[in-house]
Amino acid sequence: MPLTVHQFPCLSDNYGFLVRDEATGKTACIDTPESGAILRELDDLGWELDFILNTHWHPDHAGGNADIKAMTGCTIIGPPEVTRIAPLDREVGQGDTVDLGETRFQVIDTGGHTLGHITYFDPADHVAFVGDTLFALGCGRLFEGTAEQMWASLQRLTALPDDTRVYCAHEYTASNARFALSVDGSAALRARADAVFAARERGEWTVPTTIGLEKATNPFLRQADARGFAAVREAKDNFKG
Repeated sequence: MPLTVHQFPCLSDNYGFLVRDEATGKTACIDTPESGAILRELDDLGWELDFILNTHWHPDHAGGNADIKAMTGCTIIGPPEVTRIAPLDREVGQGDTVDLGETRFQVIDTGGHTLGHITYFDPADHVAFVGDTLFALGCGRLFEGTAEQMWASLQRLTALPDDTRVYCAHEYTASNARFALSVDGSAALRARADAVFAARERGEWTVPTTIGLEKATNPFLRQADARGFAAVREAKDNFKG
């Protein structure tokens, strides 16, 4: 049976994700950007939380861990770096698997934004929760890692099937599109940017995206190597548009 993903806004520009294995009813939240919002969504849905799956340690991703565990008794799983701000019940990294009922997530090393950042990939349903590694038309800032590390992480993501639905953690797509247009004049990108701007004017979300769409239009993925990626990342860091 499929994995159900319930998405909702948190904080100023984060998304929260509650995921439920329909075969068993087992439920997880991906990161904890805002404990109050997550607990309200669980209550509205009538779901009981079994797991928190953290992608990295930043407070807008793991800051709600303690409150949610206190209210639900859930098990917290994530990369070791999360212990910088909150305890973990289980540490995971590249090559590990996490079972949510009959759904099995593969853990992929996607460090760069932070050194220990990970992604959770469900190969049966072609769903990936990428935290702040990959965004629609963008990628995460290199707060801790190197361009080479982030490039390698992005290559692991682009190796996933093109129809993989990518749930990134922030609604940054319009600003990412404005930058993308400054470095890439392809017709495909211009068409996508126009669609993004129109969607945001209507108040619509631009997440999830897909691996195939990002490979076709995301300037960070359209580079030939880590050196080209680093140049685009530096340009984005200094972009004022």
